[in-house]
Amino acid sequence: MRWLLNVAGAVLVLAALRDVFHTLWHPTRHGGLSRLVMASLWRLSGALPGRRRSAGLAGPLAMVAVVGIWALAVVLGWALIYWPHMPDAFTYAAGLRPAEHAEFVDALYLSLVHLTTLGLGDIAPAEGWLRILTPLEALVGFALLTATVSWTLGIYPALARRRALALRLSHLSRTYPTAARVDADADADAAILEALAAETAVISVDLMQYAESYYFYDGDDRTSLARHIAYAQDLAERAVRARHPDVRPAAAAFRAALEDLAIILDQRFLRTGGTTREIFDAFARDHGRHHGH
Repeated sequence: MRWLLNVAGAVLVLAALRDVFHTLWHPTRHGGLSRLVMASLWRLSGALPGRRRSAGLAGPLAMVAVVGIWALAVVLGWALIYWPHMPDAFTYAAGLRPAEHAEFVDALYLSLVHLTTLGLGDIAPAEGWLRILTPLEALVGFALLTATVSWTLGIYPALARRRALALRLSHLSRTYPTAARVDADADADAAILEALAAETAVISVDLMQYAESYYFYDGDDRTSLARHIAYAQDLAERAVRARHPDVRPAAAAFRAALEDLAIILDQRFLRTGGTTREIFDAFARDHGRHHGH
């Protein structure tokens, strides 16, 4: 029984660390705890009254929930490792009766103390293998804090880049509306299209590296990529048919970047199996107008 609890505790700790690893350092489209939590809260936000406000809270609240689950799994896992060996394998400060401090709640307390690196010392490991194991929990706690900060610092710049591209497309939709305009100034038009292709490629990378950023609502219609992505595709299609030969290669690169973005959206989130246009329409329904209006 003792070793069954130890194995269960080790599995909990390793499962949490595996999810941290796949969320931050080795993202995959197969998801994990973080993707499951964020996708579930995103869907729930679409079904609640006041969808605009609830969708805006879904991403941040889901991040808090995921970090809390990571911490809880680590604390519970280490507590299950400590508990079967209490009180015999531990020393207690003067005034504490070991027999009265050998319950699971005491193991939880000990795990929290080590995870947060408080080092109170009122209960300390006495056996050799536990004396090695407990500092490892402190290292995991430090790694978990670092992972949380890294995750936050990674996702929010990715959101800023996505919203900046949407805002640029919003500006272009108001000032660059006609097919005739594409051939008016070939050098300027090619530069605009090349910049849009590069920015779109960055968004694709962001969605692969920080897939959870998909579940953040962009709020303002001007900064919603879901709202303006159809215009981007229309612009690319018009520019590909431009008469000037210097414009067409830049337009083709922009169209290819949009197609790559559609593939990523479909494979990782939408799963429509449709054309680029159909994928972007599904993106707009799921992430734009569906939550915004």
